[in-house]
Amino acid sequence: MIDTEELVMIFAVVMLLFGANKIPELARSIGSYVGEFKKAQKGSDEPEGI
Repeated sequence: MIDTEELVMIFAVVMLLFGANKIPELARSIGSYVGEFKKAQKGSDEPEGI
């Protein structure tokens, strides 16, 4: 599991790499990718129509 110190270090590195203005945009894009991935996973359970 990730400790608090490790989480703070990761967050600090992300802040240095992307800057404070880019973080909301980055989080939004990751969220949309995860949503599309879940949608694709859910769609793969259904049989393909003929």
